[in-house]
Amino acid sequence: QVQLVESGGGLVQAGGSLRLSCIASGRTSLMGWFRQAPGKEREFVASISWNGGSTHSADDRFIISRDNAKSTLWLQMNSLKPEDTAVYYCTATTVPYIGAVVRRADTYPYWGQGTQVTVSS
Repeated sequence: QVQLVESGGGLVQAGGSLRLSCIASGRTSLMGWFRQAPGKEREFVASISWNGGSTHSADDRFIISRDNAKSTLWLQMNSLKPEDTAVYYCTATTVPYIGAVVRRADTYPYWGQGTQVTVSS
């Protein structure tokens, strides 16, 4: 069983940066970040393979990284915009998926509780 705990969300002004963290307990392979804004569907933000050799991001402003020795996943978010306001979720799977499926929410059976990011204009 994998448990994920996010931190690092908060209120930031447009143009600012935030770094989200996610600590994982249990063995993980592919990990990712999704977000959901009020009234909108959950959407893919970024993913990273177990060894960090393959990353995908929906926006170049968002950089995903991980340190398996620390069981930690990060999302560096730069040049934030008000439309980035959402709850951000850390996700994981124990299967080393590759390809288009890494952008699908149903690929990830494990989800954190979410952390709120609010970007003011």
